[in-house]
Amino acid sequence: MDWRDQGVVLTVRRHGESSAIVEAFTAAHGRHAGIVRGGAGRKLSPILQPGAQLDLTWRARLEDHLGTYTVEPVRSRTAVLEDRLALAGLNAVAALLAFLLPEREAHPALYARSIRLLDMLGPNDDWPLAYLHWEQALLDEAGFGLDLTACAVTGSREDLAYVSPRTGRAVSREGAGDWAGRLLPLPLCLLGQGTASASELLDGLRTTGHFLENHLAPALGERPLPAARERLITLFRRHF
Repeated sequence: MDWRDQGVVLTVRRHGESSAIVEAFTAAHGRHAGIVRGGAGRKLSPILQPGAQLDLTWRARLEDHLGTYTVEPVRSRTAVLEDRLALAGLNAVAALLAFLLPEREAHPALYARSIRLLDMLGPNDDWPLAYLHWEQALLDEAGFGLDLTACAVTGSREDLAYVSPRTGRAVSREGAGDWAGRLLPLPLCLLGQGTASASELLDGLRTTGHFLENHLAPALGERPLPAARERLITLFRRHF
């Protein structure tokens, strides 16, 4: 069994004296692991870093075996090491993909969006909003997407301001009534309408975070969300 694909490194852990088990998010084969011979050595360890984009060749005797990777660097993304916020963004993306994606299941649209986001990280001021939309896409891919098309109470498409924490459906100001304090915020940026202020961005991340933590993560077991996401949100608050 063998295939060749491009992928982004999600996790790396030492295996034996000199090898490493690399988990990558690939374009056509989803989240897929393999052993890299010499991956813990001086030559390859600088290449095998979370966020690095690689050309991967995977081989195994049987399809369900762990198999081995042969790797060639495509893009290192080491520039983010000079930007604490961008590095936190990269770590959050890699950690969430490793945590939430099922093994060996292709998600080509999410892969393409993830590559675009990783390419934006750094001095580009637009990437925090792109990260918020990426979390929305992550929820969509996992079957927990938000329905923000119309008010769940009145059916109106006007003045949508909240999201039901239970159903993920939008609620208008009129429809919310006295329940407004129990609902999650729906900033315009979550609706894809224009740019986002700092408070709107944080409101949007509060809403996507609720569904990641309280709906998607419990469906995968009892593990909490990766700490890398909370570190990113903390840095966002300080930065803005």
